[in-house]
Amino acid sequence: MPRRPRMYLPDIPAHVVQRGNNRNACFYCADDYKFYLDRLGRALKRYRVKLHAYVLMTNHVHLLMTPEDEIGISQVMSLLGQQYVYYVNRRYRRTGTLWEGRHKASLVQTDAYLLLCYRYIELNPIRAGMIDSPEDYLWSSYRHHAWDSNNPLIADHELYQQLGRNEYERQFAYRELFRTEIRDRDIHIIRHASQFNYPLGNDRFKSAIEAVLQRPIGHAKRGRPVRTKTSG
Repeated sequence: MPRRPRMYLPDIPAHVVQRGNNRNACFYCADDYKFYLDRLGRALKRYRVKLHAYVLMTNHVHLLMTPEDEIGISQVMSLLGQQYVYYVNRRYRRTGTLWEGRHKASLVQTDAYLLLCYRYIELNPIRAGMIDSPEDYLWSSYRHHAWDSNNPLIADHELYQQLGRNEYERQFAYRELFRTEIRDRDIHIIRHASQFNYPLGNDRFKSAIEAVLQRPIGHAKRGRPVRTKTSG
């Protein structure tokens, strides 16, 4: 079966997922996370891509980004992947691939799913049983959004800014969002969209993307959500 192509459009957020080969670890110590974030920041500036939310897990990463053009995110992921694999192979005297093939991505309908994606991404360490509260995890964007911890990598999306009139109101409102658990059905929808490179949104959103791309993109089949407590 041919690979379903990824799609990116200017000013449309995309949820990007990249996993370690065979689900093996990609990060081994704090310096690894720091190196990845440093190179991510440089790539974002170089290719004019905005980062809204992220989490670096032991064996995979989630990034929520908005590009200025159709190729910016692909360029970020390509350069970042090359530099990080070179770093890991050199540091740990290993050879071969680190990532599991190409990264996955899904365009995100802003009004319906963007803040849900924020929560899904930043709650990954809790679903994996690594921590009890999202602020306890160092390698995510949660502290930037929920507490007074400015992260220079993050470009606040307009929808996040609308949560309050100032940073304190926004941070409080953002923390309140996390009082409600994400429904299993929504977790299933987000995972399914990213796994198969489907747009994450309603049929009108998907049809609008098809009109811009001038080709069918396929629609994810509706199915019963899979109950799971593992990270995604």
